Amino acid sequence: MSHPRAIVMGLGSFGGGLGAARYLASSGARVLVTDLRREPELRDSLRGLAGLDVETVLGEHRASDFETADLVVVNPAVRPDNPLVALARSGGARITSEIELFLEAVRARVVCVTGTQGKSSTCHVLSQLLERCGRRTHLGGNIGRSLLTELDRIDPEDLCVLELSSYQLAALASDIGQRVESVEAVAVTNVLADHLAVHGTLAAYAEAKRRILELVRPGGVALLPASDSVAADWRPERGRRLTFSARESSADLALVEGELRHGATVLARAADCRLPGAFQLENVLVALGLAEALGAPPADLARALPDVTGLAHRLEDLGRRGGRRIHDNGVSTTPDSTVAALRSLPAGLVLLLGGRSKALPLDELAQVAAERVAHAVCFGEAREEFGAALEACGVPVVLEERLERAIALALELAPPGADVLFSPAGSSFDAFPNFRARAQAFRATLPERDDR
Repeated sequence: MSHPRAIVMGLGSFGGGLGAARYLASSGARVLVTDLRREPELRDSLRGLAGLDVETVLGEHRASDFETADLVVVNPAVRPDNPLVALARSGGARITSEIELFLEAVRARVVCVTGTQGKSSTCHVLSQLLERCGRRTHLGGNIGRSLLTELDRIDPEDLCVLELSSYQLAALASDIGQRVESVEAVAVTNVLADHLAVHGTLAAYAEAKRRILELVRPGGVALLPASDSVAADWRPERGRRLTFSARESSADLALVEGELRHGATVLARAADCRLPGAFQLENVLVALGLAEALGAPPADLARALPDVTGLAHRLEDLGRRGGRRIHDNGVSTTPDSTVAALRSLPAGLVLLLGGRSKALPLDELAQVAAERVAHAVCFGEAREEFGAALEACGVPVVLEERLERAIALALELAPPGADVLFSPAGSSFDAFPNFRARAQAFRATLPERDDR
């Protein structure tokens, strides 16, 4: 019997394509990795293919490869209506994704989290809570780590925490719920406007997010936001539904009198949450609820929470630089995420924002900035769009194309003792490959800490 011809369409830079290629090669498939980018842009990912019998085609996708494929693993960034994917499907190829391959193969217990904001932080917190409660845990998915190549090290009694993006969920096969029985719990942190350039409408984007409910196995649980205007009424086809809210005490999981509770059960004290930003309390509440659903005792969770740390670039306090306190919220690529950061800091700060516009509403951002921002420095491709919206609400604005110069201007505008918030509110793709690269460039440009 001949080995199947498998194509990994999009090697990417965050491990998904590499994980799929290594997994398929180890399974005996004849693997072709094809990517529109060339070797210099993919150098780190290509190193991971060393020693594998894998063919690569870089700088193009060849139609002839897709005509003869048996299986195509599609990178989440590839649009669903891509004509080469349609060509492969018409030739009888199975179209799948790295996440789908993992969910089909894993024999451990799985929990999945999605949402516009907070999904990475929720997964990060959940993984730490489970580990500190004695559960061997594997963290992967959209957070930047493929678990496909770790299958032989994942035991059935282990727990896997997967962060899932709208792209990853949209790429799942329509019958995924009938073929996967490993997902014990899922959560949707929120559904806000984002990625509309790909999904087209908020309704289509929300429908992609909603697909996470298809993964819940019988007897499982889905945590859904009680006050979210889009997802509040969603229900899983199988399993039970729990609502959560840090603002509504009537939710199943709620913040009540300083305690994070599931009904009458106290899971932890809010004061023991060390993550910066009031918005993180809800992410922690979701993580606690998921951990309890997976069997972690509430008393153990309460003891574990004080030691839980946050991810980088999430309202991270970088200390004082030249007498100004610097906050790195570089994860922000939407106006909503910058609004949440602004509401967590004292008024009178200097805001550094910009990048590439996602054509999302700026009204709330401008209104909140008018209450809390002394000066705004707008950088990048969308600087004029952001600047006009803020100026219309009375915020003093300076425009600067380059990030490095924008940082210098922000520090000049901030008097000693003031706060400076880096929270772009736009995508990084005008000048950087991803938000991490942009945040690292921000940090590299800052002066040294005052306490060094």
